[in-house]
Amino acid sequence: MAAARTVGQMLQRRMVSSAAAAPRLSSAAVLAQRSAQFSREQLRQRALQPRVEKVEVQLQGPGLQGTLLVMNRGLSTPYSCARHLSEWHVNSSALALVDGQPWHMHKPLTRSCELTLLTFRDPDPQILNQAYWRSCAALLGLVLESAFKDQFSVELLKIPEVPVTAGAFCCDLLLDPLLDSWKPTEENLRSLTRDALQMISRDLPWEPLEVSASLALEIFSQSRCKQEEVEEAAAQSQNGTVTLYRCGDHVTLSSTPLVSRTGLCSQFEVTSIHTLSENTRGVQRRAQGLSLPINLTAHHTVWRKLRKRAERLVELPSSSTLAPPPNTKAPPTVSVTPPPLP
Repeated sequence: MAAARTVGQMLQRRMVSSAAAAPRLSSAAVLAQRSAQFSREQLRQRALQPRVEKVEVQLQGPGLQGTLLVMNRGLSTPYSCARHLSEWHVNSSALALVDGQPWHMHKPLTRSCELTLLTFRDPDPQILNQAYWRSCAALLGLVLESAFKDQFSVELLKIPEVPVTAGAFCCDLLLDPLLDSWKPTEENLRSLTRDALQMISRDLPWEPLEVSASLALEIFSQSRCKQEEVEEAAAQSQNGTVTLYRCGDHVTLSSTPLVSRTGLCSQFEVTSIHTLSENTRGVQRRAQGLSLPINLTAHHTVWRKLRKRAERLVELPSSSTLAPPPNTKAPPTVSVTPPPLP
């Protein structure tokens, strides 16, 4: 009941704030505004950090058993721990397990714990594969957000959790009604791929930040779809907070960890954009892509076969947005980026 009341109050505030909202900002202005709010909250939380307390981090993994690090509570991250080990650990670690639970590489440690650093060379990469797949879909969304001219709105929907057997990762979106008749060409897909590869070449970190639902609603004040996603995530959260991720100037939402940085992607291609359905909000589309992480490459003949498969529409049940079981393997991932329209 309390959670329902909280969500209801958030919805009421959102409706009031939307009614009083200013005219729609340009895509660049929206991204800048979100990033600035993210930075302010990040600085505010860091300023609240009490005196430094130490935590003991017991390293797990090949060659690391028995390694104990003394780190700073609320400040040190798995990435900080990797820097105490070797350059290989810094460059190869994409995700962490803290006491067996997935943990972002840049998320501060809050207690003494056992820490495992995950790489794409691990014998059992299931958890990391799924995080990579999810991260490529998020990267695709970031590219889509800024791929069109400012007069065209782009609404990103909740990223579906796609199993590896689907053959492609996905990002669902609503485009401006003026683009209802737009059909993406091969050149459009190549342009989107180039945009994604530029972000990959910049090796940008995914910065996590846990915030209150009310602040997240404010950050996404220009996106009704994201506000609804915030309300859903907050209702499912034990403490009513949600986790945001920033990559460059882009801010997105994810209830499960992403990989540490964009530079972990290697082969990457946007393969298709399908029209799904039309409703009162507009035409819903599904952008799809294919990708492989660093150190894992496919011969061009194999890649062509994978790409052909990734072009086909990934059809998902209505429950597809829920996280898969822990033992679900994640596919090699791809990022989708539509090109700026003429």
